[in-house]
Amino acid sequence: MENRKTVKKKLVLKESVKVFINKVLITILIFLVGMILVKDNSKFKNIIITNVYEKNFKFTKVKNLYEKYFGRILSVDKIVSADEKVFSEKLSYQSKSKYKNGVKLSVRDKYMVPSLESGIVVFMGEKEGYGNTIIVEQINGVDVYYSNINPSNIKLYDYIEKGKLLGEVKDNKLYLVFQKDGKYLDYKKYI
Repeated sequence: MENRKTVKKKLVLKESVKVFINKVLITILIFLVGMILVKDNSKFKNIIITNVYEKNFKFTKVKNLYEKYFGRILSVDKIVSADEKVFSEKLSYQSKSKYKNGVKLSVRDKYMVPSLESGIVVFMGEKEGYGNTIIVEQINGVDVYYSNINPSNIKLYDYIEKGKLLGEVKDNKLYLVFQKDGKYLDYKKYI
């Protein structure tokens, strides 16, 4: 019985590798065609420059478009067993109060901060008045600033799932800011 499971896992892994290589080759082909168009067509080049460099580039839109037509980049969910334990928490706090463009939450010491929604880490560093900050561009297009935290093992441009551990608060305060298309949003809708 154990032998069948091992063989099945190997077949799934082999198929996943084959699919991954095909996706990489298709992505490279699309990239090369895009670069040829940019080089030969000044109108297309201006569109790329405007949308990538001058506007706020939305990684999640590209990811969603990619997944719509090509599927997930890695089919890891087929390899990882369902009974494997992971950090998946919901936001909890004792009190909240308005702070600058967002909200200040009182949490317990060494509180482990979960991601409110899936998205891509687009910034990691200091923000004046907030301290150490991680900005996640969520799949719904909202940028969330998680501030006053020590990051876990995440890196810039990592894709994170909802409930994933972002880091641990430095004291018992967590600052959150919600922003979309350059406008600050009311935090009450999101927590």
